[in-house]
Amino acid sequence: MAKNFLSGLFGNRKTETAPDETQPQNETEAEAVVSEPASPEETPPPAVTEEPAARPDPAPEPSPEPASQQPEMKKNWFSRLTQGLSKSSSRLGDGVASIFTKRRLDKETLEELEELLIASDLGVAAAERITDALAQDKFDKEISDEEVREALAGEVAASLAPHEKPLAIDRARKPHVILMIGVNGAGKTTTIGKLAQKFKDDGLKVMLAAGDTFRAAAIEQLSVWGERTGAEVVAKEIGADAAGLAFDAVKRAQEQGTDVLIIDTAGRLQNKSALMDELAKIVRVVKKLDETAPHDVVLVLDATVGQNALSQAQAFSDIAGVTGLVMTKLDGTARGGVLVALADKFALPIHFIGVGESVDDLQPFQAESFARALAGTAN
Repeated sequence: MAKNFLSGLFGNRKTETAPDETQPQNETEAEAVVSEPASPEETPPPAVTEEPAARPDPAPEPSPEPASQQPEMKKNWFSRLTQGLSKSSSRLGDGVASIFTKRRLDKETLEELEELLIASDLGVAAAERITDALAQDKFDKEISDEEVREALAGEVAASLAPHEKPLAIDRARKPHVILMIGVNGAGKTTTIGKLAQKFKDDGLKVMLAAGDTFRAAAIEQLSVWGERTGAEVVAKEIGADAAGLAFDAVKRAQEQGTDVLIIDTAGRLQNKSALMDELAKIVRVVKKLDETAPHDVVLVLDATVGQNALSQAQAFSDIAGVTGLVMTKLDGTARGGVLVALADKFALPIHFIGVGESVDDLQPFQAESFARALAGTAN
């Protein structure tokens, strides 16, 4: 019966396809830089008068911001996160509500809940922990879907909290080298641009290396981000040796005292051995100039790929020694629970998550906020 239920619940769900990062209009053009409007001219101060009763006419008030812009500016990160994870939380919430409407927590409902959590990409280990925790306190008792959501949020937060780790820059290093890796379409190059902006806002001098020498669009995209952020971009012609470019970039950053060097790499499938070997070569070449580099190897994962993110993380960890994760496109999928499965299997730090196209929609990962947004509970 549980299988028939889940089949009806998820059987007709359309397969989500990750957008192709090769299309520069995906995020780069969507984040067009908008210059701030010029400040309205100040009203000249009134002439001083000796008559105490005389009062100058009040200065005209500046025009208010358009109403359409005010809510967007006031929206905090949790509300954006909740909105971004709405597909994932709706999928879980609808399933939980249908299971636990006026029902006792018996063996059958526990099995249905476990299958729902697995189908929502949380993974087998997390699904078992959540159902076991509920069974200990609530077995054979009436339980509401709100109670299940709270238990879900608590378990997800407990699972992810140990992996909540900022991408810390060692200012003593000149440069702190970050190698960005991931498959095509994950949003890697755009993530680099967003990180460059954040580092610049922190007062750091940033350099970008266009190591995806296979695609003209990737080089152009990174150049646009360089112009926006004021970061120097090291680039070569299409087809140039990526390892040689990385070497030159590290050397230049050392000479210029750059704080952060972010190296883009070609998007590659984890099952293409030749391309993965090239990635290993980049790591070896960088170490010739600084044996401690790269100081961070950040894997960018697209949430829309679901469980395939696990095989990507495994392959890239084997080749390049992944040190941390960035999860993008959580706003475009019902598979946000895969972050829990990744944490269970790899125990890697989670630095940032993305729920939109703007720079502000890439934020440091917070386990508690993520868990409550995913479970659909109040902050």
